[in-house]
Amino acid sequence: MAVVPDASMRIVIAGGGIAGLSLALALKQALGAGFAVVLADPGLNAAPKPDNRAYAVAAGARSMLETLGVWEAVSGHAQAMMEMVISDSRTNDAVRPVFLTFDGEVEPGQPFAHMVENAALVAELKAACERAGVDLRPVGVRGFAVEDEAVAITFADGAEDKAALLVAADGARSRLREQAGIGWVGWNYPQSGIVATIGHERPHHGRAVEHFLPSGPFAILPLTDGGRLGHRSSIVWTERTGNVAPLLSLDAQDMLAEIEMRFGLELGEITLESPVSAHPLGFGVARRFVDRRFALLGDAAHLIHPIAGQGLNLGLKDVAALAEVIVDAARLGLDAGALDVLEDYETARRFDTVAMGAVTDGLNRLFSNDATPLRLARDLGLGLVDRLPGLKRFFIREAAGVAGAPPRLLRGETL
Repeated sequence: MAVVPDASMRIVIAGGGIAGLSLALALKQALGAGFAVVLADPGLNAAPKPDNRAYAVAAGARSMLETLGVWEAVSGHAQAMMEMVISDSRTNDAVRPVFLTFDGEVEPGQPFAHMVENAALVAELKAACERAGVDLRPVGVRGFAVEDEAVAITFADGAEDKAALLVAADGARSRLREQAGIGWVGWNYPQSGIVATIGHERPHHGRAVEHFLPSGPFAILPLTDGGRLGHRSSIVWTERTGNVAPLLSLDAQDMLAEIEMRFGLELGEITLESPVSAHPLGFGVARRFVDRRFALLGDAAHLIHPIAGQGLNLGLKDVAALAEVIVDAARLGLDAGALDVLEDYETARRFDTVAMGAVTDGLNRLFSNDATPLRLARDLGLGLVDRLPGLKRFFIREAAGVAGAPPRLLRGETL
């Protein structure tokens, strides 16, 4: 007969996105059959929907996915970023001068990031969790009550369970964070991110481009080949919120004309390869990342502007840090949900999260305007950085998630 682990050997994760699935997989692989890992999300059995989202997976996060055994299956959907180019101009400028370029390698042969489509990564993480024995439950978590030695969890279907720890990975509007009484400091930007997949007739050669325009950055991010014209890129177009509804009401031809005005002609003819969607942008950070037998993960703990493409990577850093403290505690026979264990996770993640949030907020405020003095100052600053190889290398290593002393999974080491 199978042995059912008691509450002290059970962890429940609420939220089946990339962060939640990655944590579930890391814990189950490290702790084995004697430790139950439950992942609950009402969308687990939902039919796949069209998904035009793609993410820059940094080198450190890629090392973690390799260690977890999912990167090989995902790699066919991953496009290496071989170069990053930054320009600053107005929308109608005939010339877009390049002020800063980054070589896309952290080390020779190691790109600092790969573009991966969300649907492919989620599907493989889910399949890997099933193979590893994660208890995947297609139901949400309704509520919880913390007890001395466990957290009592109620699911949306009325079922109940007890665990050593509940991890909330249920997004920036986390209901579980609110139930835990954890405050949120943040604000909405007067901007939305317009996302689409674009086909083009010329190859991108792994080049990512960020045009800083008065309304916000317009990013062109390389995807794997495909589509009607043979080549594809993802765009993340930051636009003033008041302009978004009129833009989304355009027919396909007029929308393509608006995109082409910003995309440029360097890659030849372009087409829309996906529906166009828009997402409000904001900044936020939880006042605490942990409480008694409760931890926040990913967007439930922090939300940043996509200007540096670091949102997903912050969440995967959370995964690596939280998995490490839980596994180390469990192997020592300690309570994996104890507050002092969880506080080690918060200590490891809070400064990095707040620092990255401040950087992205400052960059967005600096570049999302058309004030001439600021334009001159920022372009001068970009030009200076471009002439300092050591500083450029520092930025690349930070963006790749390999600077300092990252958790073991981000170094490609098993737990």
